[in-house]
Amino acid sequence: MTLSEAAARPAAADRITSAAHAFSVAAHLAADFALEAAARDSGRVLPRQEIERLAASGLLAITVPAEYGGADLSPSAVAEVVRILATADPNIAQIPHSHFVYVNLVRLAGSAAQRERYFAGVLDGGQIANAQSERGGATVAEIATTVRPVGDRFRIDGRKFYCTGSLFANLLAVLTVLDDPEQRSGLAAGEYIAYLPATAPGVRIIDDWNGIGQRTTGSGTVSFDEVLVERDQLIPRAAAVRAPTAYGAFAQLLHVAIDAGIARGALTAATEFVRTASRPWFEAGVTKAIDDPLLIQRFGELAVAVTAAEATLGAAGAAVDAATDTGAQHHRTEELTAEASLAVAAAKVLADQAANEVSSALFEVSGTRSAAADLNLHHFWRNARTHTLHDPIRWKYQHIGRAQLHGTAPPLHGVI
Repeated sequence: MTLSEAAARPAAADRITSAAHAFSVAAHLAADFALEAAARDSGRVLPRQEIERLAASGLLAITVPAEYGGADLSPSAVAEVVRILATADPNIAQIPHSHFVYVNLVRLAGSAAQRERYFAGVLDGGQIANAQSERGGATVAEIATTVRPVGDRFRIDGRKFYCTGSLFANLLAVLTVLDDPEQRSGLAAGEYIAYLPATAPGVRIIDDWNGIGQRTTGSGTVSFDEVLVERDQLIPRAAAVRAPTAYGAFAQLLHVAIDAGIARGALTAATEFVRTASRPWFEAGVTKAIDDPLLIQRFGELAVAVTAAEATLGAAGAAVDAATDTGAQHHRTEELTAEASLAVAAAKVLADQAANEVSSALFEVSGTRSAAADLNLHHFWRNARTHTLHDPIRWKYQHIGRAQLHGTAPPLHGVI
């Protein structure tokens, strides 16, 4: 079943033709999305209309390969689109994160028929959301949701949490473990991504996400009770994750872009507030806050932090581009993949730090007036603090340090 069959869009999506076109469309949407971002956060108003506009714009199809009719944009270009959106509303920027990741999984591990089917749906404006993480296991990597053969079909049972975008999507990408001890299915043991309509019988999407930040990402619970799928809805995950494909580096690159976007958005908000609303500290001996030399110094420090985060995002994007370039020398695939993961890890550290520092310093430089609840300027910090919890930077340092000292390549597990 295609995305368009699962839930038809009101109108066919536009087609993006180049990176420049994508950036222009993203900037136009971001300008509109920024206007009510704080109000949506304050009232937890889900951005349904905004996501419809995003889908209709064609931006969700920018990674579809050219041979299937897509723009086939590079990872660095996708990251820049996400960063632009995140400067306006990081909730909206995070919603399609899993969409791009699971479109990539179709590209890397899907059959020819699966690529044809799912890429067509994406080009029509369809959206994929994740149903991956679980609670209750010893670690986040432990998966209890099963897919087991039932006759000539398969049955999925389980419960997922943090299912970002699930409230808006046509299709869910469900991480499962094959439960087939008698090997009746003929499938190899391991993890499979099941692509199934969000409206499939037995699927229940629950709007229960209550995080302090990223409040409108639709990151709630999804349960699966005897959900039946066909064999051609299953894609083995190992082909993408357990091989040097830069699958994890691409996914992490988009997280970096969200954090860098939050940092830039917070700096822009702080700049505007100090220019228009802040009063100078009396000891500065100036009439305008923007002329306070200590504020000038602090803004310089914050601008450097944001610029550094954006620069390393660009460098990391270039490294992921090189690792995913089909024309690259095949004998360097593992080396390029390792380089990409390490570059993204370094960028993640700086973007994490910039997002948290600048969104907090916003109040430091803006003064007491900026703490008024009705302004909701704290949504920058809440969004930064929440999103940067996604994967700890302490482990980024570990992988970077091991590579530096021992020449050890980072692991292939999909989150570096």
